[in-house]
Amino acid sequence: MSLDTAEIRSLIREGHVHKRVYTDQAVFDLEMEKIFGNAWLYVAHDSQLRKPGDFVRSRMGKNEVIVTRDHDGAIHVLKNSCPHRGATVCSDKRGNVRNLVCGYHAWAFALDGTLKGLPHPSSYPEDFIIGARENSLGRAPRVEVYRGFVFASLAESGPSLREFLGPMLLAIDNLVDRAPEGEIELCDTGFQLEYRANWKMHHENANDTIHPGVVHESSVTTANRNKNPDTGFDDGQTRQMMRANGFGKREWESIEQYALPNGHSYMGGIYQEGVLVRQENDPTQAEYLAALKDAHGAQRAAEILEINRFNNLIYPNLNINAQYHQLRVVHPVAPDRTMVFAYCFRLKGAPEGVFHRAVRFLSNLSSPASMILGDDAGIFESCDVGLTRSDGVEWVNVQRGLGFDRPHDEGGVSSAATEAPIRTQFTAWLDYMTQA
Repeated sequence: MSLDTAEIRSLIREGHVHKRVYTDQAVFDLEMEKIFGNAWLYVAHDSQLRKPGDFVRSRMGKNEVIVTRDHDGAIHVLKNSCPHRGATVCSDKRGNVRNLVCGYHAWAFALDGTLKGLPHPSSYPEDFIIGARENSLGRAPRVEVYRGFVFASLAESGPSLREFLGPMLLAIDNLVDRAPEGEIELCDTGFQLEYRANWKMHHENANDTIHPGVVHESSVTTANRNKNPDTGFDDGQTRQMMRANGFGKREWESIEQYALPNGHSYMGGIYQEGVLVRQENDPTQAEYLAALKDAHGAQRAAEILEINRFNNLIYPNLNINAQYHQLRVVHPVAPDRTMVFAYCFRLKGAPEGVFHRAVRFLSNLSSPASMILGDDAGIFESCDVGLTRSDGVEWVNVQRGLGFDRPHDEGGVSSAATEAPIRTQFTAWLDYMTQA
């Protein structure tokens, strides 16, 4: 079933979105073509590709890809499907190879995807050319790296990566600048979670200040009731993270949310106490601050640490928390199936205790056992059940804050207690979905 532009536009009204946007297979298929087939997508970090021959498996929408570094140092993004019979070429998550070899008939590909050789070449027709594009691995036509973050686009042309990121460049800059040596490394291991609901629900939830005190009430209550003193295990970090979700009127009205062009958004910081904020009596923070001052000077170190933003959402697939050295990548699989991959970074030159806190943050927030992400995934699935019922809601309401948003100097708008980030996502969604 194909959708024309008029039908797509009919799914979006001011302050409302039709349920088909979340549940319809034809809409999802068009999203994979129009959004994930055109936008810049995060695919890897260059710390995973240190040496020639290094590779890592990743995804671009529903396409599985292999990100490689060739022997000249260039990075390529290749479709993980052999042009011979369609078999998956690479099944390892990461590694180092001289060539990529298909496990079905041993077609061998260079690290840029070019077919180099195959068994019994004399049995192929005369017009079969080894190395021809049609016999090589499909390749993303555009790949750019910004401060170690590898992005790719399946579109032959379009805005540059810097133009696409716009004000979200600061989220990446601030993360890298927090490393005293100016370099970060993605942790080798992370978490993978799958929920049974639409991919957009994750993004809509990322910069929403009303839900935490409701959805996460059980963990907030548990943390508030626990009066035991903090221990050296995590210096109270877990309890602090649970308690911080106890949003009420004061938080709703004091935490700004920023809705920017291209569907991007972020919000102000939510942690106000404990080891996740700067404290004079925290030995780990003191050692880290000394290293940062030595590297950048006191004034520049203060400027870096004063940036207080949470859930920097780079539409359509990336979420960065620079302060806590976190990365979350969202991969759509089906209208009602989404995979979320979560990682943390090591800041080179920072004390080991800083990395330990990043790992703890990752475990508390993004592991499959997390009370926070588990609550969120549960509510996403609850929404999906409601939207797919024949007697369920037809139009989703995203009106909160409409008419109260203020113009922002980065473009877009800002406000508190608003659903402006959701509305800006659907502005970008409509632009992508209706482009020629």
